[in-house]
Amino acid sequence: MPNDTEVHAPAATSAAPQTTPEVAPLATVDVNSAPVAAFSSESDFKLALRVANALSNSTLVPAAYRGNIPNILIAMEIANRVGASVFAVMQNLDIIHGTPSWRAKFLIATVNACGRFTPLRFRWVGTEGSESWGCRAYAHDSKTGEECIGPCVTIEMARKEGWATKNGSKWLTMPELMLMYRSAAFWTRVYAPELSLGMSTSDEVEDIRGGALPVSVQQLPATLTPGSTKELEAELLGAK
Repeated sequence: MPNDTEVHAPAATSAAPQTTPEVAPLATVDVNSAPVAAFSSESDFKLALRVANALSNSTLVPAAYRGNIPNILIAMEIANRVGASVFAVMQNLDIIHGTPSWRAKFLIATVNACGRFTPLRFRWVGTEGSESWGCRAYAHDSKTGEECIGPCVTIEMARKEGWATKNGSKWLTMPELMLMYRSAAFWTRVYAPELSLGMSTSDEVEDIRGGALPVSVQQLPATLTPGSTKELEAELLGAK
């Protein structure tokens, strides 16, 4: 008996393509962009002030920059010149007796990362433990392959310069590390002075300050002629 009710299969429908919801890309940092040049224009200065204000309230920045916006602005300018982050500069730029100075390890890292030279290495001379013991830093020019050899620094030099004779000197407890740090600083001063911006390392400033004799007023002339070099010298020495 024929079935009067016909059952029809549902018409095939094309399935709607499943779409994945768009996810906003994570913010990325352009590694090739230069740090903010705080003093290049008025707009950059305003931006630098906002950044400096935020950094000045951080408990992670060193004490010399905490709550000190002018110091942070200077650190930003230095970071722009050497191509480093502002935070890295603040962490490695010490203020000793009012003199800004790099930490030697940061100076070595800056040379190694600049791409102009192969990483700094050290050659040792003399007998370990003797005054002849020392080393010199060297690297190769990345373009020409020329070997760039720095001055040799020895324990004898450290003693004669007065670096290793003052109490509490690291030359007495870790001479090997100090030899490498000092020879790297000398190398940078000769082959890449623009990376250090003419500044000494922290240990150099400490050695010089510790070994230098205080200047007394008696060493200066009794009367100073206005405009003379002696008057200027007295002002610079703080003895005027």
